[in-house]
Formats: sequence, C-alpha cells, structure tokens
Amino acid sequence: MAKKQFQTEIKQLLDLMIHSLYSNKEIFLRELISNANDALDKLNYLTLSDDAYKRLDFNPKITISFDSNKNTISIEDNGIGMNEEDLENNLGTIAKSGTKSFLNSLSGDKKKDAGLIGQFGVGFYSSFMVADKVVVNTKKALDSKAYTWISSGDGEYEILESSKEGNGTEITLYLNESGKTFLSRYSLENIIKTYSNHIHFPIFIKYYEKKDSLEELKEEQVNNAKALWCMSKSELKDEDYHDFYKTIHFGGNKPLAYVHTIAEGSLQYKSLFFVMDSKPGDFEYERRKSYVKLYVKRVFISDDSILPFYLRFITGVIDSDDLPLNVSREILQENQILGKIKEASIKKILGMLENLAKDSEKYNDFYEKFGDVLKWGLYEDYSNKAKILDLLRIHSYRQNKRISLKEYKEGMKEGQDRIYYIVGNGADSLKNNPLLEKFKDEDILLFGDIGDIELVNYLGEYSGMKFADITSKEVLDSFKSEIGDEVKKSFESLIKKFEGMDSVSKVELTDSITSPLSLVRDGGNIQLDNMMKAMGQKPLPSKYVVEINVNHELIKKVNEMDDSLKDKYCKVLFSGAKILDGQNLEDSKSYVESVNELLMRGV
Repeated sequence: MAKKQFQTEIKQLLDLMIHSLYSNKEIFLRELISNANDALDKLNYLTLSDDAYKRLDFNPKITISFDSNKNTISIEDNGIGMNEEDLENNLGTIAKSGTKSFLNSLSGDKKKDAGLIGQFGVGFYSSFMVADKVVVNTKKALDSKAYTWISSGDGEYEILESSKEGNGTEITLYLNESGKTFLSRYSLENIIKTYSNHIHFPIFIKYYEKKDSLEELKEEQVNNAKALWCMSKSELKDEDYHDFYKTIHFGGNKPLAYVHTIAEGSLQYKSLFFVMDSKPGDFEYERRKSYVKLYVKRVFISDDSILPFYLRFITGVIDSDDLPLNVSREILQENQILGKIKEASIKKILGMLENLAKDSEKYNDFYEKFGDVLKWGLYEDYSNKAKILDLLRIHSYRQNKRISLKEYKEGMKEGQDRIYYIVGNGADSLKNNPLLEKFKDEDILLFGDIGDIELVNYLGEYSGMKFADITSKEVLDSFKSEIGDEVKKSFESLIKKFEGMDSVSKVELTDSITSPLSLVRDGGNIQLDNMMKAMGQKPLPSKYVVEINVNHELIKKVNEMDDSLKDKYCKVLFSGAKILDGQNLEDSKSYVESVNELLMRGV
C-alpha cells in the first residue's frame, strides 16, 4: 500500500514532539498506558453488556516489554483494538485527536505544554519524542483481519494488512538516542509508579533475568491495579489521592481539595471528586465536556456531562452499584438512580467548596481560575442557589478586594435593607463611575467579571435581602439631592446645552457627587447592549439622565462661558462621562479634536 500523508496539523504536532517538547520525555509511557487503559475499558464494557462479545476470553492487562539489543519498547493491551478505518481516523487525521485545539493552546513553556498532551487526546504522538519509528500492530475484537500502522514521524505513514494473535493493540517504539535511557526495568517501573500506579487494570513488565548462565523471561505486575475510589478511606493517605489525581489530570500537581464518598444505604455508590489546581488545556475549547467519569461496578460507562456545567472544574469518578451495565447515554439523562446520585454528589461538592473557602488564600486561587464558571450555578441550579451565592466572591468598592455576600452583609450600615451593586465590563472600570460617589456610607459590589452582565439577572435575593442596581431610577431617586430654585435658575443655560444633545433625555442638578457630572441610563441596560453585540447586532441608542454637580469648580466656570465655548466643554464632559460609564464613543475623533482645541486655548 502506498504511503499516505499526515494532515497539516498532525505534521505540525509531530514536528513539535520531535524538536520542541524535549522536557518530561517520560510522559510518552503515561500516554500510551492511558490509551491502552481506554481500550480495555471499552472492551470490558462490551463483554458485560453485549452478547456478541460475551464469548471472548477476556482477562484485561497491559504489558510493557523492552529489548536492549534492538533498542525497542513495546506497550501491548488486549482491549478493543482497531480496524483499518480506526487507524486512519485515530492516527492519520485530525478527526478525533483534538490536534488543532492543542496547537492553539500552546504557551511556549515547554514543561507546561508537555502537560497539555494528554488533555487533547494527542498522547499517542508523544511516542515520537523518544522514537525514530513507531509500529502499531492491532486487531479489533471479533474481526478476523489485523493491520499494522507504520511511521517515522516524517509526515508520512502507511497501513498494511498483517497478522496478530488475539485482539488488542501492540505499539513498538524504535528508540532514538535519547529514548535509549528508558531501556531498563527500573526506569520503566519508576515511570509507571509515578504516573500510572492507579490505573485499575494490571500493568506488567516483561524482562529477562540472568540465572546462572541462562536468561529467564519474567513477567511482573508493577501497579496496584485497584480502583482507588472503591478502597476504604482508612486505607488511604493524602499522597494516594494526590497520585491518583495526577493520573486523571495530566499536568496537575496537587488538587485544591478532594472528597471521597462510599454510600452504602438505599443508594449504593462510590465517588471521588477533586477540585482541579489548574484548567485542563481543552477547558475553553470543549465547553460542554465533563471531567468526571461514570462507572458501574468498576466498568467505565460514560464521561458525557455527568455533572452540571458550573461544576466543570471538578474531575473524578462516580461508580454505581445499582445502575444496569447496559444503560445507554440517552437513558442516563433520565435515569432516576443516577439523578439521585448526581443530586447527592452536587451537595458533597458544594460542601467541599465551603470547606475550601475556610482557607482564604486557597479559595482565592480557586476563584480566580474558576469563579466565572461557578457563577453559572445561579442560572443552572436553582435548588442550590443559596449555597452558590455563599460561595461567590465579588469585588467590594470600599474594601478594594473580593468579598463574600456574608462579609458584605456584616459590614452594612445600620438601617440598610438592600445589597447595592453595579454591573459592567471590569471592576477597575466600574470603580471610576461617578454614581458611586452618591453612596457615602454604603459599600457597592462591583460585578465586572466575565459573565456577570448576564448573570446578575439571576441574583434574586440573599439571606432575605434584595439586590439593588445603583444605576436604577428607584435607587437613585432615594439618594436624590434637593436643589433650591435660585440655583436651578442660575444653571438654566447649561441645562439647555445638555438637553440639546441627541442621547440625553433629562438633565438634573445634584450636590451628592464630586465629579463634574454623572450619567444615569434612562431605559435599556448594559446587559442588553452586550447581548446584542454578542449576536452581531447594533445596540439600541442609549438615553441618559445627566446629573450636573452644581458645586464643582469646572461646572461653575463652564456655566459662565459664552455659548460657543460652553457647547464644546459640554460635549467633552458628556463624552468623558460616557467613557466612565464603560461606553465606547462612536465619534472618538471628534472628541479628541475638541479636547485638543480646548487644550490649545488653555496653553
């Protein structure tokens, strides 16, 4: 068969593996063992749920062998195997590898980028970090034909018909100079115990041991092959949990927290959940992906949206004793047993986060990474809304840091009956809004993070107190200044100047701010504007109530100017106030020209 060309993205990836990602080369074994584990999981499920596969003699295992004379390492499993089409799709094209997403996620930090490899399903290609040639010999379970895939990582590969005893896959690596350092039982065993000790299928190393003048072939299991989540908590130490976490969250160090549950009542299941210490590489690309796997009696069933989206920073396992092995993914969505397990699991996870929040440093680290995801629980999970509100950390205007709603309530002035907030694009931008100056004693929560503009609509109330947007007419009317008729009369000409502007609906006088003027939206809101922008539509023109600070020296001087100059100053002041309100100026050129002209007059 003629050689075939890899897709462009695969070529880029191979070049990266061979020439750039030279740190942590030992991860090639972790990746190939992980792939073998997946193949065993798939066949294990079929032998228990599909009559066609039940006749197979299936004793799942992974075998690692090496040959110092030929400079080869082989990784063999007796899992599901591949046919010609599978080889083409999985190893020759981008169809299932996630290669493009991986390449887009690279940071340039070689150690960090190496940690991303397993998160995109591109782990097989890490073989080329240590090998000049890779040969994959495989036969799919129940098929009669075997196939061999061969490549030297030079942009080409070929697939040939071959022979193989039994189903499964054997990958043979013809090592390059740097790969030869792994040609020892000690080296291979050390890597397996570091990265793959908690793989729940047995991993064997085949090696020759000299006895007298003869060499004897030995086979020894090197991992514990126990489903850690099924073990008693009294048997386990923190380091056991941390080691297992590393096998399911490649590139991770230690989880921020974990919770292990063994339920033995009317509902029998085990679960082990970790709060990730870092975002997986595909976190932003695979928006609906779940990082929690569902097992039934230790048989892998699915990892398809097991937990709600807002908990996607959780990785781990749910293992049920009560679900049927042949449950389909469609039935899973409606299964009452799984529904109850999910409900209990969510409560466990939220409880774990509550405990994590007791360590403010750790929780701040978590919130900076995953707070934007957690907030979606306000929308997704009404039954746990109160707990999610407790877990939020929002920027405080007075304290200049993130605080909890409980902390906000404890710091409220006597008689305050609402939680005041403002929403916009970025806490730093919101801090400059002149409307904040009206609130002398009250703290204001600054909802300026990604997603806040949409999610404030789901705030409702906290601990019996309603949330109040300080840009709303209802709130601002309660802080309205009483300005005498004589003062009003003296500012009539300035009021008319602002009233003549297209986007101004009303002009009022105030003495409760320190800035020259502030803007209050009259109808519409920034949330609606941003939603329309996201849909590619132009937002409706905003109308504003302009509040003029009668005590500001600049306002007093502008009020005394002739009409022509007063007109220019009013336009500049109004544009400046729009910028502080988080708006983009439609005619920024005109604004800059007006500012320059006024500066020249001053000079």
